[in-house]
Amino acid sequence: MSAEQDEGSALLRIEELSVAYGRRGGRPGRQVLDSVSLQARAGEILGVIGETGSGKTTLARAVVGLAPVSGGRITVDGAQVTGLRGRGLREFRRTGRVQYLFQDPLRSLDPDLTVGALVAEPLAATGAGSREQRADRAAEALHRVGLDAGIADRLPGQLSGGQRQRVALARAIVTRPRLLLADEPVSALDASNRNHVLRLFDRLRDELDVAVVVISHDLSSLAGIADRIAVLYRGRLVEQGPTAEVLTRPLHPYTALLTASAPSVRREHSIHAGQLRPRADLPGWALEQHQQGCGFAARCPFTSDACQVAPPTVGSAGGREAACHHASTWREQLAAPALAT
Repeated sequence: MSAEQDEGSALLRIEELSVAYGRRGGRPGRQVLDSVSLQARAGEILGVIGETGSGKTTLARAVVGLAPVSGGRITVDGAQVTGLRGRGLREFRRTGRVQYLFQDPLRSLDPDLTVGALVAEPLAATGAGSREQRADRAAEALHRVGLDAGIADRLPGQLSGGQRQRVALARAIVTRPRLLLADEPVSALDASNRNHVLRLFDRLRDELDVAVVVISHDLSSLAGIADRIAVLYRGRLVEQGPTAEVLTRPLHPYTALLTASAPSVRREHSIHAGQLRPRADLPGWALEQHQQGCGFAARCPFTSDACQVAPPTVGSAGGREAACHHASTWREQLAAPALAT
């Protein structure tokens, strides 16, 4: 499809999003996200990857009004959600069009409510159907995530970690959302449960035609389910594209560094920590907090004076892009003796 058709079909569109905390007295606060543009379509899984502190969770929280947006625009299913406050934000949340799946289900599930009541609760908030109809919808949602009807009478504390996460997922899909935001949904699970939950995401996006944004620090978790991957570094989007291309042939050196930490991911090029340039070899400007230039300059083996200028911005159309001055040349330099593995 054309770029125009691609953008027009986006269910979630984030344009030049910036988030800053601690803004007081007109002074700028701590910048957490800086002009990030992304999109996700119905029936698509978008993986958002980055280290701790890269802004991944803040990105998702901004979509549901839990983070202070200082610039940019967010639209969901054609409706602008940026700047919603008070009644407007409450009404948007009541529609159930966007659901948020938290990392720790035990903390997000009321320990005094049964599983059936927990899953039906979002329907009551939206005023959907009678009590019996809501119970039927809850049972259907539990079935979709692989849990039998008997679990509806149990309490969260009586469930295993994998069961709790599936209950949280059933609760998230019971309103039949258009967009599902999953924040590190498998990081607390063992390998068996992790794979099961990841397969559920893959199946549910087709069954429900929902756009799914999965936030993770683990490339291996995203490799088998994400259609596209977006890479964040220190609040900036540094690369995005189809999953296979991003993982096997990264355009940004930071992405290549991430792939080295995922041994199960097949790739043509990666950079390990031992190849990062020693601080003594870096130019003085790269060691400073250089907001105008490349934020990865202080760690990158390929830093040059060109990196003092901000790299090209990664756009929102979802194509193959990277914010790097050396995106087309660093792989050749990787073979040099100083950087060879």
